[in-house]
Amino acid sequence: MTQPPSPLGSVDKALLTLDALARAGAGGVALADLAAEVGANKSTLHRTLAALRHRGYADQGPDGAYTLGPAVLSLGAAYLAEDNLPGLLRPALEALRDEVDELVHLGTLAGQEVVYLDKVEPQRPLRVWSAVGRRIPAATSALGRALLAAAPADGAEIERYAADREPAERLRAALDDARGRGYATETEENEPGIACVAVALLRGGRPVAAVSITAPAERMSGTAGAERTRALREVLGRTLPAGLTLPPSGP
Repeated sequence: MTQPPSPLGSVDKALLTLDALARAGAGGVALADLAAEVGANKSTLHRTLAALRHRGYADQGPDGAYTLGPAVLSLGAAYLAEDNLPGLLRPALEALRDEVDELVHLGTLAGQEVVYLDKVEPQRPLRVWSAVGRRIPAATSALGRALLAAAPADGAEIERYAADREPAERLRAALDDARGRGYATETEENEPGIACVAVALLRGGRPVAAVSITAPAERMSGTAGAERTRALREVLGRTLPAGLTLPPSGP
């Protein structure tokens, strides 16, 4: 199907220019090549690039090649900011809930704790209390372990997260296990009879949040648990918004 023309051609050319600069990468692209790619004459494109450079969205090297400018980073950071993540990730959370029919949480680190940013309830009842804004210890939660494992901490940091809630050796072993598997687990450490599995969400290789499945422990072990863990990675892998990725999976 043919895409309808842009309602404002000059803005469309600027956006196409940014797309082309992104594809060119750090090496940049010459004005003539850029003009051919976006379908603009060089004089018009030169003015567009001047406007983009003025606002920091484009840059020009000593060799004359054009690249993306640093202002683009602030757009990406704002798009994936903590207060924007619940809205961005709600479709992914709902898709995961629909796949497994279990409670799904989105959380991020806040000091030594994890704070719930969003939750999606299953159809079937689950006797576990949670609420957006609730905080739980990072060291003893699957969400926290997934986040900590994705950003390896030194010994002092592990001691700080462990504190009096979790022996540092046990936390270190849990994080090593999470790195090897590509996901973190927790069984009956926060709620009797309840278990969780979680995976970190990465931006530029650094964790910004994590998603978990929470269910009765009997549904999180054996074949049933393996199916939920597989769904966690597979559903998120195909529904995450651009800019977010998952850690590598284990063997």
